[in-house]
Amino acid sequence: MSFCKDDKVKDFKEHFCKEAETIVTDDFPKKIIQLDELLKSDMFQCEDLTLMHMTLNVPVPDPVIVNSHQSEAKRRKLEHSLDDIQGELSIQGTKVYLNPAGMVTCNTKLTKIIEVMKPEIRTLVEKCNMLKMWVQLLIPRIEDGNNFGVSIQEDTLGELRQYESEAAAYLDQISRYFITRGKLVSKVAKYPHVEDYRRAVEEMDEKEFISLRLVCCELRNSYAALHDLIVKNIEKIKTPRTNNAESLY
Repeated sequence: MSFCKDDKVKDFKEHFCKEAETIVTDDFPKKIIQLDELLKSDMFQCEDLTLMHMTLNVPVPDPVIVNSHQSEAKRRKLEHSLDDIQGELSIQGTKVYLNPAGMVTCNTKLTKIIEVMKPEIRTLVEKCNMLKMWVQLLIPRIEDGNNFGVSIQEDTLGELRQYESEAAAYLDQISRYFITRGKLVSKVAKYPHVEDYRRAVEEMDEKEFISLRLVCCELRNSYAALHDLIVKNIEKIKTPRTNNAESLY
């Protein structure tokens, strides 16, 4: 029974290593070309960042007209209520129960770009994780001396971990954008007369477009750097230690 398990584990390792080598030799070059073409496509070629703006369907309510011919009792009551308001520590905005114009939608232009980039980010994370396991399986048992190839394997593992963590951080960046934008839009709904909040939403959309373009550029560069590193050191990664007998001749 143990022999059967050992054979299955051995087959798994052999299949895993072949698949990992295919990722480096075939998948990485394809991804480099694909992301480079995506970076040069119309999706990211936007010189005028104002094209990324979306109109917020949060209407500005009509100003309240106060009648100057109101009675003295009403005027005293109004002054009393104003004194109460001034005594509060925080300024209270408009209570928002519903939006008359319906739901405030996301920026659809940026959402389309995000839907394209998220699978690319996930793919890089998965491939880096797989290559980490591949290099780990190729590390020989610990011995004294002749560890130059092992040090190359460890350096490669460090690079793979770094690119994997950086790619995972891009996903956090996308979620933070939606959270922050949602808070700003709620401010627009609460203080519809304040133009600064509306402008802040537009500035955030412009910033997110630039960030997404940089993410695409970084993904392409990550594939190129990893492909270059592994291909240049593929012999040392696959065979970190040479046969001592062969080295004598």
